[in-house]
Amino acid sequence: MLTCDIGVMVYNEEKNIGHLLETLISQKLRKIKIANIFVVASGCTDKTVPIIKKFIKRNKKIQLILQKKREGKASAINLFIKNAKSSILILESGDTLPSEGAIEKLIEPFSDSQIGMTGAYMKPVDSPKTFWGFVANFQWHLHHLISLQKPKMGELVAFRKIFVQIPRFSSVDEANIEPLIKGQGFELKYVSGAIVHNKGPENLTDFLRQRRRIFAGHLALKRDQGYAVATLSGLRIFLLYLKDFKFDFQYIFWSPIVIFLEIYGRLLGFYDFHFKKKSHAIWERSETTKKLR
Repeated sequence: MLTCDIGVMVYNEEKNIGHLLETLISQKLRKIKIANIFVVASGCTDKTVPIIKKFIKRNKKIQLILQKKREGKASAINLFIKNAKSSILILESGDTLPSEGAIEKLIEPFSDSQIGMTGAYMKPVDSPKTFWGFVANFQWHLHHLISLQKPKMGELVAFRKIFVQIPRFSSVDEANIEPLIKGQGFELKYVSGAIVHNKGPENLTDFLRQRRRIFAGHLALKRDQGYAVATLSGLRIFLLYLKDFKFDFQYIFWSPIVIFLEIYGRLLGFYDFHFKKKSHAIWERSETTKKLR
C-alpha cells in the first residue's frame, strides 16, 4: 500500500482551513494511506491556528508546525519536507479543496517506479457566466489542455521525497519542484481525474498581482534552474486557444480581453524580474481568491 504525508501551507486561512481539513480526513481511501497531515501556519494573526488545534483533537494524523514570522511559502514547504516521514509527499494549497477521491487518484500513479511527480486538475468554483468567473475557468481550461500535452503542475501536487528543499525565495513552488524531479530521471504525470477546486480573483488588482508574481517566478526558475514550465511559452498557449476556440459570446468578446490582461500581467512580471529585481517569495494576498464557499 502506498503511503503519503500531506503538507498544507497557510497564512490567515480561517475561511477555508476548517473545510479543507474536513475534506482531507474524509477522503475515501482503498489503495493508499495518509500517514500524516502537516499544517504549517506562518505568522497567522486570525483564527487559523485555533481552528487547526480543534481538528488535532479530533484526528491524530494532523500535526501543526508554527512559524512565528511569515517567511514565504517556500520556507514553509521546506519545513514540511524536513518533518515529513513518508516517501511520497503531497502539497495542498490552503485556499483549495480537493474533490472526493482526489488524493487517492493523485497517489496511485506512483505504483510505477518511473513516476516522480503528479499534478491534479484545477477546477474553479467561479461561475463562468460572470466576467471574472469566465477568466478563471478560461485560464484553468487552457492549463488543462497544456498539461495533457506537457504536464504543468498546479495547486495540488504529489512527489517523491528525493530532495531536501526547494529554493528558499521561490514564488512558484510547484514549478520549482518539477526540475528537481525530472533532473533525477523521473517523469511527471498529469492526473486529470484528480480534481481540486480553487477560487479565481474577482477584480483587476488581484488578477494582475497574481499573474505578475507567477510570471516573474517562472522567469527566475528559468534563470536559476534552467527549466521552462509548459505555460511559459505564449505561442503554445495561443495555438491551443485557437484550436479550442468556441463561437459563442464569451469566447468572442471576453477571451481577447483575458489575453490582453495576461500579456499585461506578464509585462509587469518581466519588469519586476529584469528591472526591479523584485522577489515575490512573500507575496501580497489576493483576498478575493479566498472565498471558496
